[in-house]
Amino acid sequence: MKTLNWLIPGLVLIIAITSCQKEQKPPNFLFVLVDDQSPFDLQQYDAKSILETPNIDKLAEGGMVFESARHMGSWSGAVCTPSRHMIMSGRKVWDLPSYGKQFDNPSCPDSLELQTIGAVFNRAGYSTMRTCKKGNSYQAANKQFIVLHEASKRGGTEETGSAWHGLQVLDYLKTREETEDENPFFIFFGFSHPHDVRDGTPELLAKYGAVNHRDTTSFPTSNPKQPGLQENYLPKHPFFHGHPGLRDEERVSGVWKRRDTLTIRNELGREYACSENIDIQLGKVLNKLEGMGELDNTYIFYTSDHGIAIGRHGLMGKQNLYEHTWRVPFIVNGPGIKAGTRVEGNIYLVDILPTLCDLAGIQIPETVNSLSFEPVLKGEKESIREVMYGVYSGGTKPGMRCVKKGDWKLIKYDMMDGAVRETQLFNLAENPHEYLPEHGKSGELETNLANNPKYANKLAEMEDLLLEQMKKNNDPYRMWDQEN
Repeated sequence: MKTLNWLIPGLVLIIAITSCQKEQKPPNFLFVLVDDQSPFDLQQYDAKSILETPNIDKLAEGGMVFESARHMGSWSGAVCTPSRHMIMSGRKVWDLPSYGKQFDNPSCPDSLELQTIGAVFNRAGYSTMRTCKKGNSYQAANKQFIVLHEASKRGGTEETGSAWHGLQVLDYLKTREETEDENPFFIFFGFSHPHDVRDGTPELLAKYGAVNHRDTTSFPTSNPKQPGLQENYLPKHPFFHGHPGLRDEERVSGVWKRRDTLTIRNELGREYACSENIDIQLGKVLNKLEGMGELDNTYIFYTSDHGIAIGRHGLMGKQNLYEHTWRVPFIVNGPGIKAGTRVEGNIYLVDILPTLCDLAGIQIPETVNSLSFEPVLKGEKESIREVMYGVYSGGTKPGMRCVKKGDWKLIKYDMMDGAVRETQLFNLAENPHEYLPEHGKSGELETNLANNPKYANKLAEMEDLLLEQMKKNNDPYRMWDQEN
């Protein structure tokens, strides 16, 4: 009996240790990446939006919304390509691997793909799975995931649209149950929408009053269910965007070079139809995780590879640096994240990999040269940097550059062999929509402040800051009025 009494405390201790170990199970990750979505499509960023996304809203209500999350930029008209390289590798825009004729970087580390998300989480004992569009991404990094399903699905049916990506995740989770896979998981849940061609499902197109317009000789019809024009809509950008023959501005089916109100409102309706379908598929996966008892231990990231214009400022694509395109939606929900919080953040998509590593307790690869925003997620900081830098150099060089600090933002354009040289200075607190003189707001507020002598000192300060950031981020170009 004495022996039994002596053993019981030991058994209690063993049981307690075992219970503690179960409670300390590594977190799971569901990383949701959509293709071409402006944050201002969502009600979380624009209360006037008619787009309904109840599952995304629920994530935001139970988690953290970032006000200032941005893609760093692009050296390609396919802005998604460098963006996805940055997400996967944690390396900044000018430090990525060479990519065909578009970008050359001989100093990039060898075998970098072995230091990207899939490979890093594989080594840490995670079961990894990825579904996403095919192409315009970091293919060598994509192949590191144990389970990989890639296909571009931009149609309006279950098989040809967003439901296909959702089904891959649902099937994967079902297989985990059947095989009793107890490893933590990392699921890269990518979509091909709302990138064009925005062929929504018939019922959602009807909801937003849109049609899949194909006829180049006619205009889509007006429908009161369509979204209204964005507040910074223009029928034409005031100067050339600097990229001759740019697909997004000239050859998108249903839009082409048109910026009339009928075309833009119809296209916004198509965008919203595709975005709500994404929300529906996300909801199915979240319900499945909840049924499996995995949801409470899963970090969920929701974001886009970049924003997009769709009529704002008279532009259609993602090859610009206005807020609707430079910013991305960014929501994180998961263990320990305070519900219903909004933060400035000042994060880039390139910061995702080191943040994931910190949350999982994994060592950050030495190849990463970005920052973890785990302190923001923990409520320890409001943001991780003061200054944000952006680039578009996919057309004529050097292209566009911007810098933001506090409420102030500078955008510079140097394109078409010097034929297009423009400077824009905005106070985003007073002019959050970046209205230009062409918006007809004269008398209500000052728009572009770059030519106002009253702001000469602020302009000089921002010019210096831009050059500093270009040097800091290994930008190989200089604008026409910058020193080397």
